Amino acid sequence: MVAAPIGVGKCSRPRRPKRSYNGDRGGRMKLLIIEDEAKTASFLKRGFSEAGFVVSVAFDGVDGMRQIQTGAFDLIVLDIMLPGMDGWHVLTWLRGAGLQTPVLILTARDEVPDRVKGLELGADDYLVKPFAFSELLARVRTILRRPPVREATTLRVADLELDMDGHRATRAGQRLDLTGREFTLLSLLVRRAGEVLTRTLIAESVWDMNFSGDTNVVDVNLRRLRSKLDDPFSRKLLRTVRGVGYVLENPDRA
Repeated sequence: MVAAPIGVGKCSRPRRPKRSYNGDRGGRMKLLIIEDEAKTASFLKRGFSEAGFVVSVAFDGVDGMRQIQTGAFDLIVLDIMLPGMDGWHVLTWLRGAGLQTPVLILTARDEVPDRVKGLELGADDYLVKPFAFSELLARVRTILRRPPVREATTLRVADLELDMDGHRATRAGQRLDLTGREFTLLSLLVRRAGEVLTRTLIAESVWDMNFSGDTNVVDVNLRRLRSKLDDPFSRKLLRTVRGVGYVLENPDRA
């Protein structure tokens, strides 16, 4: 990840930013650049600052996730080949946490499968190094001109309903008595309904970026959740995929 000459470059819950971009006039929007190469990061920070943005920099994936958790950013510029935790994991964690902050991947990985993977994981754009800063800036402004994604305040799968604002979960009209951690875990499963989630992904999304303990804690917490979510009901929603992880399924669509 080496920068070209100037002018041409090559888990507490995250806060949700308020979008206030005013087209090309700027609006002191906050950008987070996650880039491990110091010269490239400095080049990007200077360029975006001169364009009117407030810029923060993280030099690895772990620090990037920490800043996302403690700050509110309007857009993230994300490299893939990062030390500690790569950009794929950062993006997976971000979307798994339900955060819709726009992400532009900026990387030297130029293969089509990498581009497809980035977009399918939830990136809003993908730009390959080397790049012209003017194009990068135009892409960032284009993303920020899009209407913000309005997140659903009520999520449903079959007869399960989550009120995200009220932090309430009901099934077949009956309220589920969940702890805060269980509600966070269930909201992740609901947002990714139909998708098998690995224990590692669940641990990174529901606990935090520093989670490094035995992933048995995931199984223990999911057993407790299942006792409230499924055991009292005839139709089961939560399924264990042996050796892989867990999936929340809608039996109405089976």
